[in-house]
Amino acid sequence: MKKNIIAVVAVVLMVTGVYWFLNHRNPQETSQISATQKLRVVTTNSILEDMVHNVGQDRIELYSIVKRGTDPHEYEPKPADVSATADADIIFHNGLNLETGGNGWFTKLVQTSHKQFDVDAFAVSTDVVPQHLTTNVNEEDPHAWLDLANGIKYVKRMTAIMKEKDRKNADFYQKNSDAYVAKLLNLHKTAQSKFINIPESQRLLVTSEGAFKYFAQAYHVKAAYIWEINTEAQGTPEQMQQVLAKIRQSEVKSLFVESSVSPKSMEKVAKESGLLIYAKIFTDSLASKGKPGDTYYSMMKWNLDKIHDGLAKE
Repeated sequence: MKKNIIAVVAVVLMVTGVYWFLNHRNPQETSQISATQKLRVVTTNSILEDMVHNVGQDRIELYSIVKRGTDPHEYEPKPADVSATADADIIFHNGLNLETGGNGWFTKLVQTSHKQFDVDAFAVSTDVVPQHLTTNVNEEDPHAWLDLANGIKYVKRMTAIMKEKDRKNADFYQKNSDAYVAKLLNLHKTAQSKFINIPESQRLLVTSEGAFKYFAQAYHVKAAYIWEINTEAQGTPEQMQQVLAKIRQSEVKSLFVESSVSPKSMEKVAKESGLLIYAKIFTDSLASKGKPGDTYYSMMKWNLDKIHDGLAKE
C-alpha cells in the first residue's frame, strides 16, 4: 500500500514539474531551434520561396505550398501542405489578402496546423504601402512584389525573422540578404528610368488581370486590364468593352498575357483591337525551373524587358 502511495506521489510531482516547466520557460528559448537543426521554412508561393532561398541557401529546409504555375488566390491545401506547415519553424505568406481573402484557405491551414499568426506565420508585406482594388476600395491589391522596391521590403522582413528564429546563422542570413538586396536594387533603379523615352501615349500596359498597379506606379506606365483580380468574373462583355475603350484612347502598340491565366480573353481583345500579344509575362508564379523567369530576379527582368520592348514598338 505504501509503495502505491509513493508511486502516485511521484507521478503527481513529475506531471506538476512538466506543467511548471511548460508555463515558465523563456519564450525566446522556445522560439530558438537547436544547434544542429536546420531552420524549417514554409512559403505560400514560388516567388516567396525563391526570396527565402536566396537568404537561407543550404542552412534551411524550404517548402512551398502553392507550386509553380498555380494561382495562389484560390487554393485547396493538400495533406503534405498541412504536414509541412505543422512542422515549420516559420511560415511566410504575402498578406494583402492574397492567401487570406477569397476562400481564406491559408487562415484555415494555419489553424489546422496549430500555428499562430505573428508567432509562427508572418506576412512579408507589412512595410508595403498598399494599393486598393477599384472594384472594392476597401480591399488591398496583393501584387506588391511586382514593384522591386516592395520585393526588397519582403526580403528584409524575411531576413529579420529568420535571424531571430535561428541566431546561430544570423550573420550568414544577413550577408546573403545584403548581396541579394543590392542585386534587386540595381535592377529596380535601372528599370525606373527605362520607360521614360517611350511616348506617354504608348505607355499603356494591357493585361488580363489587374495585377500591375504597383508595377505601373514604380515604372511610369499606366495599367489597363480585362478583370481586376483572379477571384472575380473573367472576360465578361462589359469588361471586354471597357479595356477596348482604353486601348482606343491610347496609341499602345502591344498586348500582354500572364503565364498563369488562360490566353482566351486576351486573344479576343487582340482580334477586336487589331493588336498583337507581344509576350507572356509573370504575375503570381515563377516559371518552371530551368526556364526563363524561374527566379524572382529573372522574372522581374523578363517582365521589364518584354514590357518595355512591346510598348516601345513603332
